[in-house]
Amino acid sequence: MTETRTVSFTQMKDGTREDYELLEQLEKPYLALTPDRVLDELRRQDEVTLEGYRITRLTHGLQSATRAERDGADIDWIVGALLHDVGDGLAPQNHDRFSAEVIRPFVRWDVAWVVEHHGIFQSFYYGHHYGWDRDARDRFRDHPCFDSCAAFCERWDQSSFDPDYDTRPLAHFEPMVRQVFARKAYDPEVVREGYLSKLSE
Repeated sequence: MTETRTVSFTQMKDGTREDYELLEQLEKPYLALTPDRVLDELRRQDEVTLEGYRITRLTHGLQSATRAERDGADIDWIVGALLHDVGDGLAPQNHDRFSAEVIRPFVRWDVAWVVEHHGIFQSFYYGHHYGWDRDARDRFRDHPCFDSCAAFCERWDQSSFDPDYDTRPLAHFEPMVRQVFARKAYDPEVVREGYLSKLSE
């Protein structure tokens, strides 16, 4: 019978170096399964039709990613497009920020920024129907990622609610998700803070 290893403390402040080295070691297999949990969440989104829309939440993400890939976007943008609404299930009122935090450790900073802010940029297309300020995104007009976020929404997000679009399946994107989430978290060479990438070639 395998012995279960546990820490000695009941309050974190009482933990020893050995306790925390043990936790670090035990956490590695859990961290390695992050892409599996992300993919499972995407599969769950296929069970939820966007209320009032003609497609599921998963189809919207797949369609966004398909458009990004067909535009010649790189892997960070494609995975960002695929996962831009992954937070809908747990955080529907702030899904954009939730989704950004899922990908932030593993993608360029501008991709994470765009995903984080796509909600307010997306409201440009419908906000006026609710009496909202459709130009609320203008508060970010001077941000270096403004144009990228506007283009992301125009080309890949707002246009991806078409049940007849030739959308690629999740299996097509799964290797990309695994590749991105296999990166070292917050690697400066990946995050590239301050670097502005093109959405597509």
